[in-house]
Amino acid sequence: MSSRAEINAILARLRKLAPMGYFIGAHIRFAAPVMQFQTYPAAWIENYASNGYALRDPTIAWGFSTTGAIRWSMMPIPDPFGIMADAARYGLVNGIVVSCGPLKSRTIACCAHDMREFTNDEIEAISTLVRRLHDITEPPESLTKAQQEALRCIAEGDRHAAAAAKLGITESAFKARLISARERLMAKTTAEALQRAKDYRLL
Repeated sequence: MSSRAEINAILARLRKLAPMGYFIGAHIRFAAPVMQFQTYPAAWIENYASNGYALRDPTIAWGFSTTGAIRWSMMPIPDPFGIMADAARYGLVNGIVVSCGPLKSRTIACCAHDMREFTNDEIEAISTLVRRLHDITEPPESLTKAQQEALRCIAEGDRHAAAAAKLGITESAFKARLISARERLMAKTTAEALQRAKDYRLL
């Protein structure tokens, strides 16, 4: 199974385990996640963003303070801005936080249930899925010279034929380099691959 297919399979399982939605920030670096996935209600996502809750969210603060899993109802982190109470008004009452990975590349997931607290077995299942997601979304440490050259040509605005001529290879060989770069960066498109390579400081 490819990394992209495994990511989709994990997210599908999480959707079943967290019927009220989830938020996952994978490999948070420089205050932003390398990958982000969420299925929370759209109204809550909009409210969360418009109020700038990310910098004040006690679930995120807990995720940076330690690793493991905890129910929202058991969190020891203060919530002076009333974010959890606000979330409850959008149906996000019962939930958990799962945190894993080193502090310099932490993955934090929040999952919500619409009817009840998560069971211990569900928390363990979710934790296992989040840890696996963390592992398979690990950004690469480097790109090959061929992958870097191909992405740089795209960054400079070259079309495939012109880029291939510049590199002294066939157009099909150039396209193969782009495909390998996309796969290495787990990107759906070349534009996404280019952005990730820049974000990871690989170009």
